[in-house]
Amino acid sequence: MAIPHGLVRTRSRVVLATGVLLFVLLVAKMRSKSLFMTVTVAGPASHSATAQRVIVGGVDVGWYPSGRTAYNNLTAVVDGTGVPKFTFDPSGQWQDDGYNWCNMPHVRAQDYAQPPTDFELQYVEIIQRHHKRTPYASNAFPVEPYNWNCDDQGLFFYGQSFQPNSFPPAKVYWKNTISSINPFVPSGWIGTCQFPQITAGGLDDSWKHGKDVYEVYGELLGFLPNKAEGNGWRDKVRYRVTQNVITSQVSGALIAGAWGEDTTVNPVGVTIQAANIDSLEPQYPCPSASNAFNAIQSPSNRAWADHLTAAAPLYATLDGISGVPADDAGFHKSLDHYFDNLSARQCHAKPFPCKIGDEGRCVTQELADRVYRFGHWEYAHIYRGSSASLDASVASIGVWIAELAANLREAAEGKDTVLMRHNVAHDGSISRVLSVLQLDEMLWPGMGSEIVFELWRKKTDNSLYVRALFGGRVLRSASPTLGLMEMLPLDTFLAYFDGLVGLNAGKILAKCKA
Repeated sequence: MAIPHGLVRTRSRVVLATGVLLFVLLVAKMRSKSLFMTVTVAGPASHSATAQRVIVGGVDVGWYPSGRTAYNNLTAVVDGTGVPKFTFDPSGQWQDDGYNWCNMPHVRAQDYAQPPTDFELQYVEIIQRHHKRTPYASNAFPVEPYNWNCDDQGLFFYGQSFQPNSFPPAKVYWKNTISSINPFVPSGWIGTCQFPQITAGGLDDSWKHGKDVYEVYGELLGFLPNKAEGNGWRDKVRYRVTQNVITSQVSGALIAGAWGEDTTVNPVGVTIQAANIDSLEPQYPCPSASNAFNAIQSPSNRAWADHLTAAAPLYATLDGISGVPADDAGFHKSLDHYFDNLSARQCHAKPFPCKIGDEGRCVTQELADRVYRFGHWEYAHIYRGSSASLDASVASIGVWIAELAANLREAAEGKDTVLMRHNVAHDGSISRVLSVLQLDEMLWPGMGSEIVFELWRKKTDNSLYVRALFGGRVLRSASPTLGLMEMLPLDTFLAYFDGLVGLNAGKILAKCKA
């Protein structure tokens, strides 16, 4: 049946009007903060992954891949030489454009780039990895070729009452002993150290780190209280540690380096969250993140499987020297154990190991460098290799990220009198934060690795900005929202965090159960 021309024209107008109305509603919804829009965007030509543009609250919180680096290119890792940009120098010195695994770069007065004079510092938050230590016992060879002793230091463990007229305690420290009677001899490391513990060299590095931080924010910028004028700093600065005692060992030296002799006489309290829910290590239960990280490091992950295949000849050589069985899952799920074992020796000027009974078969620097290159590839893959890396990191460190955001908000609003917070944590903490920030050139953060968040106010208009530093240099993010984090508007920075973790970590419980 023919439809009258006028009716066709009327219906066309209705359809057009309906389409316009739907478009207007869609635009309005896109402008609302509840929208979660994902658009796939091609990544850099040098990287096989694709970006995931995700708009939340008006900012892009999606995952973006790094460009090609020395450590996300498996061919360069396998065929390369040395350890690009890295040294393993026990002295603790680093090159201007490089890293020293044994003592990573951090803020120092001689290197610090001051913003223009019309910016005024409002708040600082630091998160760093602990300094150099003995290896973990789980990373030891079945039989180690020499002992490792720590008789040049003491680990003090004692309680002290704060009650009036209480009795003062003795300053008790541990002295490891090897019993000639006890028939149970531990495998692996033998000696008077704990495995792990911060070594005497690590304590010195911690002290210098604290001194350097004070010289920047106390002396160069005049932001922190003058330590020569008494204890005013105690109300303005907070230190935080994890349940792992090595972070407390670092904090003691770090605080003394920053604030001087008074801290060696008058106690200093450091904050710590409860075991199993600590947000800094992090320890809170997050099954979804654990499952995601396990999948990323599974042989079912093509890239991970390819790297294990490429590392097979290296494993065979190392196993032949170390005596580690080929079926030892801990040593062979990643290069982590070999990396820790060898780098700890090198950072303490100890010789590389030889095969027991065959002094002609030893780990060489070339072998160690191959381990180090693979280790950096693993961290680049785990924490920056895909959008799953970002999701897992957001869920597992998101509570601490929300705490940081809350601290920045309170400082911006003048509600908090604390000027600086300094968190002493672990490589897993630092790696997750770098993952959330989408560091453009991901690597395994070495001993003492440091991220600094500075809140600045522009005097001319009172606008607020965040600057982020990694290794004392402005952090470059692959995220177009963050970019070079020289002076990022505070609102943008907080919107990025809120989009990922929610205000006051409001999204984390759901993310961890997902």
